[in-house]
Amino acid sequence: MITLRRAKEEDIEVIRDIAAATWPSTYLEIIGQTQIDYMLDKMYSKGELLKQLMEGYIFLIAEEGENQFGFAGYSIIGHDERIYKLHKLYVLPSAHGKGIGKILINEVFNQVKNAGGSALQLNVNKHNKAKDFYLKCGFTVKESVKLDIGEGYFMDDYVMEYKF
Repeated sequence: MITLRRAKEEDIEVIRDIAAATWPSTYLEIIGQTQIDYMLDKMYSKGELLKQLMEGYIFLIAEEGENQFGFAGYSIIGHDERIYKLHKLYVLPSAHGKGIGKILINEVFNQVKNAGGSALQLNVNKHNKAKDFYLKCGFTVKESVKLDIGEGYFMDDYVMEYKF
């Protein structure tokens, strides 16, 4: 049975390992290996993940026994409007189709709603099939953005939103 738990500092390596195992199959054909390496180093370094935990990001880890299969990370971004952002949600390719992504997103929905959130937003690459998953979960496309992330790389994303 899959259970979820809130990540602590000791779980940073678990998050890094899942990201490293998930990103190539998710993004290789979309952005290429050099951009994957750059983004993983920028967004999943120990220092960056620790900083996010210290800033109040909540990470949930999906596991069964001793095995971790995925994680989600979110935080509040608009205090006045009570808007939250899902920054990360990844499930190991070997665990796809087992409903783990749905378990994670539903728990994020529950936690954001219980915290008084009015909306949950996320960015998803326009060519990532996860967009279809989010549409099925009730998100709508709010806007299209092209974000400069440095070193000549861009994120060509949809901003999606789920309203509570």
